[in-house]
Amino acid sequence: MEEIRVILAPVGVSSRAVMQRPEIVSPLATRLSHRPVVEARAVPGYDPIFNAGLLVHEGTYHLFARGVRDGYQPNPGDGPKFLDYVSDILVFESTDGVNYSFGYVLAASGKDGDHTFEDPRVQVVRSNGDAKVVMTYTNLPPAWTGLPWRIGVHRLLFADGRFHLDGESARVIGPEGIGNKDAVVFNLTDGRVALMHRIHPNIQVAVFDSLDAMWYADPTYWNDHLAHLDHHTILSPSPGALSVGAGAPPVPTPDGLLLFFHERRGDGSYTINVALLDAATGRVVAKLPEPLLEPALEWERAGDVENVVFVQGAHRREDGTIYLTYGAADRCVGAATVPEDQLLAALLSVG
Repeated sequence: MEEIRVILAPVGVSSRAVMQRPEIVSPLATRLSHRPVVEARAVPGYDPIFNAGLLVHEGTYHLFARGVRDGYQPNPGDGPKFLDYVSDILVFESTDGVNYSFGYVLAASGKDGDHTFEDPRVQVVRSNGDAKVVMTYTNLPPAWTGLPWRIGVHRLLFADGRFHLDGESARVIGPEGIGNKDAVVFNLTDGRVALMHRIHPNIQVAVFDSLDAMWYADPTYWNDHLAHLDHHTILSPSPGALSVGAGAPPVPTPDGLLLFFHERRGDGSYTINVALLDAATGRVVAKLPEPLLEPALEWERAGDVENVVFVQGAHRREDGTIYLTYGAADRCVGAATVPEDQLLAALLSVG
């Protein structure tokens, strides 16, 4: 396995400048391969396979990827970039986080209660004394409805060696009629449940007493949330950038929660960034000023959407590293690791 070193620029120094001055760099993130860990067209009937969530369960890495069915095509007119662009959720499995094999289709658009599934995140959430596996994703309604994208949620069950949808649990959550996506769910230290989401262009947090309270929050809750949206906003784009959005569910550490998120820069490219959150409130304690990872390899720079690394999965390993999965150029899936101690030291130095 060939390692590729990616470097973090010191505060106030651009990443391009660092690449030209290796004497001042400090290694932080490591790509695990020159090639994607899941390639496009790895499964018959699908072309792009990308933007994958992650759950490590009983020692196995379960990758929940967005697979776009064969037959989509560029749109020659106005509207979306592609026509007949329908995605399902495919599950891949690995024992080492590098060598993945296809397992099964977890959710098929048009059959499992949604027009199309996009960008799944999978997380374990504690509520009322129980731990639940929750999948959040972008639910994209049919184009003819005129409705914006919104947040879909499903509970997952594990049986017979695989995950299954809890079919009765499917919900669309959040304020009605407003584009809302990039949702992750996590626990605060007092046991409450926090939903991180993105109403363009910022990241917000909504807090609930329980998972059920989040699942069945009524318009009164969301109207109040919208009325005080500035108060609930925790991250905004850097100067010149277009938007930010949650990536992977936050990773608990002794110093707080590590949030790996994406930022869309002014030129349209996507980078992987990181912030440290207060575990009691979900508010930002510190944020690294430079990206943790930016598009560099050919398959990260060229694809259906150019220059994209889009983080969605994070897992804290026993060896003191954090394992990340990310979509690349809306075509395939990459993986990288970051030393937790170095990352926390860097964050605390700028907090």
